[in-house]
Amino acid sequence: MTPPVKACILIMMNQASIFSTIRWSVTDLTRRIREQLESDEMLQDLWVEGEISNLSRPASGHVYFTLKDSSASLRCVMWKLEARRLKLQIKDGVAVEVHGRISVYEAGGQYQLYTDHIRPLGEGALFQEFLRLKDQLEKEGVFAPETKRPIPVFPQLIGVITSASGAAWRDILNTIQRRQPLAKVILAYSPVQGEGAASALIQALNSVNKYKPDVILLARGGGSIEDLWSFNEEALVRAVADSEAPVICGVGHETDFTLCDFAADMRAATPTTSAELATPITRDGLIREINDRRNLLMSRMGELILTARETLLGVNNRLQLLSPTNRVYNEIQKLDELSRRTESAVAHFFQYHALQVDGLRKRLVALNPIGVLSRGYAILTCKEDGRVVTSVKNAARDMMVRVSDGEFGVTKV
Repeated sequence: MTPPVKACILIMMNQASIFSTIRWSVTDLTRRIREQLESDEMLQDLWVEGEISNLSRPASGHVYFTLKDSSASLRCVMWKLEARRLKLQIKDGVAVEVHGRISVYEAGGQYQLYTDHIRPLGEGALFQEFLRLKDQLEKEGVFAPETKRPIPVFPQLIGVITSASGAAWRDILNTIQRRQPLAKVILAYSPVQGEGAASALIQALNSVNKYKPDVILLARGGGSIEDLWSFNEEALVRAVADSEAPVICGVGHETDFTLCDFAADMRAATPTTSAELATPITRDGLIREINDRRNLLMSRMGELILTARETLLGVNNRLQLLSPTNRVYNEIQKLDELSRRTESAVAHFFQYHALQVDGLRKRLVALNPIGVLSRGYAILTCKEDGRVVTSVKNAARDMMVRVSDGEFGVTKV
C-alpha cells in the first residue's frame, strides 16, 4: 500500500537534515571569522584607548604590545613601516590612543589590532577641535581652491616668518641662496609654539606684508600636535588666508598637517621644501631652461623651414604642371611623335607597294611570251593578218617567225 504523501515528505526532510551537517576545519573557521571581522567597516577604522604593556621590539623592526584597561586586554601589532614614522616614545605603562583595524592572526587563532598611529591620551580632544574648526572654515570658503594665488617664478623679495634660533631658518636661507642667489630675504622672527605664539605670528605676518614681498614663507620644524597647535589657531589661519602676498606654509614634517596649510596658497612638506617651492627655478635650472628653449626654438625653426620648403616645392611642381609652356612642349612632342609615325607609315606604305609592284613585274616578266623566246622558243604568226599560228589547221602559206633577237619569213610547203 502506498504511504501518504505527507509521510513521504517527512522522511525526505529527515534525510536532508542528516546530509546538511557542516564540519569546519580550524583553518576554514578561523578564516571565516577573520572575513566577518574585516567586513565590519566600524572595526576597520577605529581608535582605542588604553595602557601599553608587554611592549616588544624585535630585530625585524615591527612593534608588538598589549593595550589594556581595568577589565580587558587587546593584542596590537605595528608594522615596521608605520613604526618608523612613530614620533611618540612608547613604553610600558603609557596611556595612549591607538588607531588601526581589527583582524585575525590565523596562525595564533587570536584577533588583534593592526595599528598605524599612536598618540598620547588626550590628543584626541585637540584633534576633534582641529576637525571642528577645519569644517567651519571650509564651509566659510577660507580654504577654497579658487582663492589660491600662484607663486612667482623669479621672486625678488622673499619674506620668512619663523623662529630665529631654529634650524628651519638656516635651512631656508641656505636653500634660497643656493637656488636663487639674487633674491633678497627678510626675516620676521617669532615664537612658533606656546602661549601667545599665534598672536606673535600674526604680527610678524603683518610686518612682512608692509615690505610688499613676492612671497612669504611661514615655517617651523616638526613636533607633536600640542607643539604645532599655534598654527591651528583660528586668528592666525584667517590672517594667512587674508595675507596680501601669497603664503607658502612649511610647518612640521611631511605627515604633519595644520589649518594654516589649508589656508596658505601652497603647502610644503618641510621648511626646506617651502624654500624650494618659493624658488621654483634655480640659476642652473634657468641656464638649462634657456638652453632647452633655444634648442627647441632651433628645432622648431628647422621644422618650419623644412615644411615651408616642401610646400614651396609642391606649389612649384603644381605650377609647372599647370604651366602653358609645358602644355606647348607636350603638344610639340606629340606633333614630333605624329610626324615620325607619319613618315614611318608613308615609308612603310611605299616600301610595301614597291614590293607589290616588283612582284607583279616579275610575274609579268615571267608570263611575257617575249621572255619565253630567249629560251629557244619562237612565235609563228600569219604574215597577212598577224594572228598567231597555234595549230596546223590555221597555218597560212606565208608566215613570220619571231625569235628572241628578231623575225624572219617562212613559206608553208
